[in-house]
Amino acid sequence: MATAGILLSLALAFTAAPAAAQQTMPIAPPAESVAGDRPVATEPTTGLADGSDVLAAPASTLPQDLSPWGMFLEADYVVKAVMIGLAFAAFVTWTIWLAKGLELLGAKSRARTALKTITTSRTLDEAVLGVANKRGVGVLLVKAAEEEVLLSIGSLNHADGSGLKERVASRLSRLTAAGGRRISRGTGMLATIGSTSPFVGLFGTVWGIMNAFIGISEAQTTNLAVVAPGIAEALLATALGLVAAIPAVVIYNVFARSIAGYRQVLADAAAGVERLVSRDLDYRPVPAPSSFAGTAEPR
Repeated sequence: MATAGILLSLALAFTAAPAAAQQTMPIAPPAESVAGDRPVATEPTTGLADGSDVLAAPASTLPQDLSPWGMFLEADYVVKAVMIGLAFAAFVTWTIWLAKGLELLGAKSRARTALKTITTSRTLDEAVLGVANKRGVGVLLVKAAEEEVLLSIGSLNHADGSGLKERVASRLSRLTAAGGRRISRGTGMLATIGSTSPFVGLFGTVWGIMNAFIGISEAQTTNLAVVAPGIAEALLATALGLVAAIPAVVIYNVFARSIAGYRQVLADAAAGVERLVSRDLDYRPVPAPSSFAGTAEPR
């Protein structure tokens, strides 16, 4: 009986040992997180505002140089052509400003000098001597009036001076208009550049943004680091358009006011020459009446 009790207690002990061992064994980590002895690499994700995750683009695909020159080199061919055209337009604007500014400054100085000589002269011959060694449209006005007087000497013996005054006024008005047109050459290019450059730059921007959206679709990512460089390249075209347009508009307005003042000086000089011609006609001897005046027509 005692032997049977010992055997029964040993059997109960052996049956309870596996259950106790199972309860004390540590829980192994999930199989998904371990592969051998190394952790499994996971893809970097970028969380969006709506909670979805999009794969980030590799850093090697992003442009490294975001300076204006670097963005120009990375831009599309159409955008590059637009930028080159706008840079050339800006160069033309500043070239016209320099050349036309110097030309206008010299023309106004010569016109004022001729006007001073004309207003201080008492006769046309005195004005001709005063501008003998000078240049400019004002000198041409004086010489044109002298030439017209010489051509009309024969008719002054039997006619009054009203016809001469009309011919001199007509010739001076044409010379004044020609001088105004000559000094205005090149300013029309400034008006064209100022009015079209913003639209050309906008075209380059639209084209660049279209290419940026196409790149977003191909990369299948909306990561700002991928989108921003393409949009920056596109906006550079608009910036160049404004750089070309703003100086062109300002310079054109300055030249328009200066040319208007130059034309006014020429008009004053022409009026002074007309006064000299009229004064000379008043001091000339009155032509004697014709010997045939008042005689009856032979029958």
